[in-house]
Amino acid sequence: MGAKTYSRILIKLSGEMLMGDTGFGIDTKVISRLADDIKEVYDTGIQIGIVIGGGNIFRGVSGAAAGLDRSSADYMGMLATVMNAVALQNALEQAGVYTRVQSAIRMDSIAEPYIRRRAIRHMEKDRVVIFAAGTGNPFFTTDTAAALRAVEIGCDLLLKATKVDGIYSADPQKDKNATHYDHINFTEVLVKNLNVMDSTAISLCRDNDLPIMVTSITEPGNILKALNGTAKHTMVNNQQKQEHAANA
Repeated sequence: MGAKTYSRILIKLSGEMLMGDTGFGIDTKVISRLADDIKEVYDTGIQIGIVIGGGNIFRGVSGAAAGLDRSSADYMGMLATVMNAVALQNALEQAGVYTRVQSAIRMDSIAEPYIRRRAIRHMEKDRVVIFAAGTGNPFFTTDTAAALRAVEIGCDLLLKATKVDGIYSADPQKDKNATHYDHINFTEVLVKNLNVMDSTAISLCRDNDLPIMVTSITEPGNILKALNGTAKHTMVNNQQKQEHAANA
């Protein structure tokens, strides 16, 4: 399936990608390059929604581990995603892409409240919609928020854009013999505990037959290349056939 075959996709971006080599916060050069990558997809006519994490600023789980109340820590993490969403909106609009931010936590001076039908209408009008503040509830990750929003707005694909070019049988940075999966089904991901996304997100996609593509965005233009099948990636869906890369 090529890029033009998809009519509406949701891109899940890791907040940690935004900090580049700075170790914290937002690297403006990185976020501008990501905006250019998203614009390449936008220019094909695909409708785009985005969910972005907040790990470059604050992670709720880490805060809870450090002694904060888990609910409070998660809300702090949600606020971090709003900061990232506003920064990405700015970068996209500088690249010539009309963009709206919708937040699951009301903050009307900064973003629209999340309203499903309004989000769909924005996308039908060729606006990219960035969904901020996760699900608006503690104990749910931005991966789960991405799966939820993708299902709600009727996406053809959930694309997880990360530092790794797909799903491996083990951490490829720690295990040189790790096997790359070209294709794997949802149940195998859960049974093998491959940790590409949390189990709630995987289960939600499986139950609603929403395929997930996992690819790297460390190289410019990789999002569109993955959608066209020319960049290394892993496809996760309900099909039982399992294919491995040549090094399997």
